[in-house]
Amino acid sequence: MVTTVGTESTYNALLEDLLLLEHDAIAAYDQTISRLDNPEYKRTVASFKSDHDRHVQELTRLAAQSGATQHRQGDAKQMLTTGKVALASIMGDSAILTAMRTNEEDTVTAYERAARHEQASQEARAIFERAHSDELRHREWMANPASPVR
Repeated sequence: MVTTVGTESTYNALLEDLLLLEHDAIAAYDQTISRLDNPEYKRTVASFKSDHDRHVQELTRLAAQSGATQHRQGDAKQMLTTGKVALASIMGDSAILTAMRTNEEDTVTAYERAARHEQASQEARAIFERAHSDELRHREWMANPASPVR
């Protein structure tokens, strides 16, 4: 799925869309954790989910400061992110992680763009850059789960 998150014309719209994206990601992580067989993979994915939980907390705080809507759940795209995982589970852990990696592509792109948004404050840009770094780490591990997590 190709995302448009990060291309919003206003800062508030950016925050709102990032929150929706994060809630969709968390739903996909919940699906993934419940469907993986490998216990080490489950632990690693759960640690990545905690990064997304932190992103939601930080984005919610920024949204409250700016007057943006503080979304508490995802949107219709959640069916796409969780559906890929559910379908992949038929083929095992490797396919599940491949499906999740495609979801991570969207979050990597969204935070890369968000960090350059002209209306974002220095504080917001720092939060977006940290989230981008997290997403790069998640994506890299999902491409090669035998590698150690950085």
